[in-house]
Parts: sequence; C-alpha cells; structure tokens
Amino acid sequence: MNNKPTYVSREGLEKLRAEHDEMIAVKRPEIAARISEAKEHGDLSENAEYEEAKNEQAFVEGRIAELEHKIKSAVLIDEEHSLEHVSMGSTVEVETGDDVARFTIVGSTEAKPGEGRISNESPVGGALLGRRVGEHVVVRTPAGDAVYTVRSIT
Repeated sequence: MNNKPTYVSREGLEKLRAEHDEMIAVKRPEIAARISEAKEHGDLSENAEYEEAKNEQAFVEGRIAELEHKIKSAVLIDEEHSLEHVSMGSTVEVETGDDVARFTIVGSTEAKPGEGRISNESPVGGALLGRRVGEHVVVRTPAGDAVYTVRSIT
C-alpha cells in the first residue's frame, strides 16, 4: 500500500471506522461460520460452498487491511478553511463557457463526481487547489483542454 495521506472529513472518517467495525464484528465471523460448515460436507477439492466462502474471506480480509490503512493515514480536512483560495473542503463555483458548476474538493475516499464531490487527485480538483476567485484554470483532459474561471469559494 502507498504512504499517501487519506484526506477525509470527520464524517468520512466515521464511515470508514463503522465499515471497519462491521467487517470485523459481523462479516468476518459470518464467513468463518460458512467455511466451518462447508468443511463438514467433506471433500474440499470439489466443494463449491467452501471455495466461495474462501474467496469472500480473501475479499473481506483485503478490505479490512485497506480500511485500516486509510484510517491510520487519515488526515482530517479542515472544516474552517480559507475563503481566499481553494483548499481541501472548499466548495468552488466555476464557470466554463456558458456553464456554471459547483464542486466540493474532497479526498479520493469521499469523491462522488455525480454529486459534485471531486477528488483533490482528479485533474479538475488538483488544478483548482490553491486558486483564487477570478483566476482562470486550464485543465488538460483526454477530450482536450477545458478552461475554468473560479467564481466563488465557500
């Protein structure tokens, strides 16, 4: 796993912790019980239930490790960020051509582009960080360059 910080809001960190607790307290024991039950059916080499449970166990253990890494490397997004420039947690209104869009800059863990929550690691999110109202930002995309003008920061 990488050593990059996981930028996350307080709410996002709580969600990560809740999912981790669910995996440890509920999912892991459920899978262990399924594996134990499947073992009782005899020959494991031809036991589809056992194979499926082992595959799910591998997925759950991988997810637990991923969640633990994200929680350990969590850096909380400052809820009292500057309105002078775009930073993590900022909501930015931008103009591109005749369109206006609003983005909230979040860490990749909480990014939901369809809801306007874009990652600081995305081309647009990364390009907007540090910008001020009135600045023009050129974002290189596979479809070509897009020019954004920062209208407001909240």
